[in-house]
Amino acid sequence: MENNVELDGFIQIAIVVKDIQKAAETWAKFFNVPVPEIHNHPPSHNPDLTYRGKPAYYGLKLANIQVGKFIIELHEPDEHESTFREFLDKHGNGVHHLGFQVGEKRDAVIGELEEMGYVMRTIGYYPGSSWTIVDSEEDLGVNLNIKPRA
Repeated sequence: MENNVELDGFIQIAIVVKDIQKAAETWAKFFNVPVPEIHNHPPSHNPDLTYRGKPAYYGLKLANIQVGKFIIELHEPDEHESTFREFLDKHGNGVHHLGFQVGEKRDAVIGELEEMGYVMRTIGYYPGSSWTIVDSEEDLGVNLNIKPRA
């Protein structure tokens, strides 16, 4: 890729789970850290969130565990269509995506990935940043999350 992703931009491993409480407790025990707080995000209409090119409407339970320079992000999706529900239904528990911080190259990296034939599965914007889930499961075995900053 012309706009390559730097290795030091690898910031996140996101895991989709059926039972976030159990997963959070197990990961915390594994790393000998406190059980992370679980945030419940109910479904809402958000104009800054899409799933497969259409406005997204789904809920998600989320917990983060800081492990050195990385974050292990746990996701428990609700029943509504989302990239996380799609993954859980297809694979069960597992690594949904690896997250990369690419700074100002975000649009260029996304553009190159699209030119390579990868579909942008989910795009979300929030104050100060964004996240884009790239559908790369078939080739890489995992999706990618491209962010300008964490």
